[in-house]
Order: sequence, then structure tokens, then C-alpha cells
Amino acid sequence: MEHTLRHRQPALHNAMWPGVVGKGAGAEPPIDLDTMLRLTADAEVDGIKFDGVDLFLFSPHVDIDSSDDDLKRLAEKVAALRLVVGSVVAPVWEATGGGSAMGSEDDRRRFLAQVRKACRIGRRLRDLGIRPYGIIRIDSAATPGEWAMDPEANTRRIADTFRQACDIAEDFGERLAAEGEICWGGMHSWKHMVQLLELVDRPKTLGFQADMAHTLLFTLGYNAPEDRLLPDPFDWSRSDRLTESLRALTRALRPCTLDFHVAQNDATVKGSGSHDKTGRHCLPNDPNGKLDIVRDAGHWLRDENGQPTRAFRHICWDGCMFSNAVMSDPQTWRDILATMIAVRNAHGWD
Repeated sequence: MEHTLRHRQPALHNAMWPGVVGKGAGAEPPIDLDTMLRLTADAEVDGIKFDGVDLFLFSPHVDIDSSDDDLKRLAEKVAALRLVVGSVVAPVWEATGGGSAMGSEDDRRRFLAQVRKACRIGRRLRDLGIRPYGIIRIDSAATPGEWAMDPEANTRRIADTFRQACDIAEDFGERLAAEGEICWGGMHSWKHMVQLLELVDRPKTLGFQADMAHTLLFTLGYNAPEDRLLPDPFDWSRSDRLTESLRALTRALRPCTLDFHVAQNDATVKGSGSHDKTGRHCLPNDPNGKLDIVRDAGHWLRDENGQPTRAFRHICWDGCMFSNAVMSDPQTWRDILATMIAVRNAHGWD
């Protein structure tokens, strides 16, 4: 990989939530935010470093009920490491104080309350000068099995909740991005994701958050075999077929994509702690990884004419459910940073 600085945009971020997601509840203990920040700030490849971090707004990282003083201290801590904050994840799930977007009125009220709190934090971090860009990340907080009990009605209900979330976001000058994963009902296939966004119909406020590990599983039809784009079984030596399916997927979702995660996947699913099974994130150099990360990132970062979309001011690495030993190894973050630099070299701009 070429690690010289060819382009300055988009900025390169590292996700902090892998220190929390899939941890606890019988799994490994969480990794605290200070440690995740330090590992990110210390990573360097040929003089190039990460530009910022994306945050999970939940304890033990960032309490969703943080006071203004708490947020000021957070901003000072991040700035001291020469980083900025980009996108933030709203804790909309029942286990984190939220509720299903297609659930009861109380469920939806709690969902929207968490969105409001997240938007308030996002705006406060912008006011403090530490967050120059980024979105608020949400999902349906419901399982595909629950959704499948009444797909049409449940999709309408999610859409209605998301429209209310858009009203909240607009009050704070924020935008929302829904991350489609096979574990979120109504968002568990590329077709359902497109249908949901079209039903919400708030393109200036709500879009899609693409994660390369999760969207690979869209092509395989996990939890939605009717929407599979690759044959079953699939011969992974057929890179031409994979490219064809990724082009079809991104042609449908790229126009509404507001936020982008670089990731690797070995075409299997994994769950850990309280997190349901979803796309298995792999290290960038995993020999079982099915994506050519640099090449396949281009499906999201370039338009149909091969030109950089310039749609994102930053891109973020997502590596959920790695072991604590892997995440505590500084070489892990140097390898990840090198991959991010290569993606920007191939598809970035100035």
C-alpha cells in the first residue's frame, strides 16, 4: 500500500464503540474511552495520523445525560490529542434506555428521547468547536423476527418514528443516518433499507450509513434471502460477480448515503455480549476477508462515472467485536490506519 499523503480529504476517523459493543454481558469487559482515544492518537504511519474519532453516546464512554461541563471536559480531552469528533451513535435500544421504533407508544417515546439527547450532545460538541462534521446514527432498534410479524405495518411505524426523529434533528441543525444491518428489522436488506428511506422521504435530514462489513452481507441475503444478489453457494474466486453485486447495491444506496465505514468481512456473522448476530468485522489483513477494501470502498466513494462523490467530510474505520487483546495491540491500529490512508489515496480529493 502507498502511505504517502496524496489527498487531504476525506478526514480519517476511528470508531470508539468497538471498546463497548459486544463487551460485557458475559463477554470481555469494555475498554474505556481514554484507552481507545490514546490508541487512536498514538497510531502513525509514515507521519500520517488519524484525524478524529466517532463516538458512542453511552456509558462507560459518553453518558447520554452528560452535562455541559462533562461535554466541555470531553472536548478538551479530544482536542488535547489533536483529534476531532465526527459522527455519534444515539443509544436508541431498549437495553440502553431507548425502545423499538416500531413498538408501543412508550417504546417510541423512549427512542425519540434518546435521539433528542444525542442531537443535543452533537450540537453542544459543535458549539465547543470539536465537532466540525458528522451525523447522528440511528436504527430501528427492533429485530427482523419482530418486524416479520407484520412487515407492512411495522415498516410504516418505523418510518413514522423516523420522521419524528427528523423533526428533532432539524431543531438542532443535525442530520441522521440509519445504518442498515442484518440485525435491525426493516433495515436488514438493501431493498428494505431503500424502501424505508423512500417512505420516510426526508432526504435532507435522514440518509444511510454504509458499513462495508454489513453491506457485504446484504449481497448474501442474510435474514432476507429474497433480496440476495450473489448466487448460493457463491464461489469467492469470482471477483467479477462480487463486483457486479456491489455495483448494484451501491447504485441503489449510494445516493442516500451520508456516512461511510471502512471495514472488512469474512462473509460470516457474529454476535457477542448483548449484541445480536450481524456482519463479522475482520482485521484489514485477515486472510479470510472477502473484500478488497481499497477497491471496494470505491463503489461508495465514487459515482457511476468514476468520479469522487465528495459526499463525506470524513470516513471511519469500524471494527466491532474484536478481542480486547487485538484492540490493545498498537500494531492493530497502525495496520488499520495504513488501510484508511490507502482508501483515501485511491478515492480522495483535495
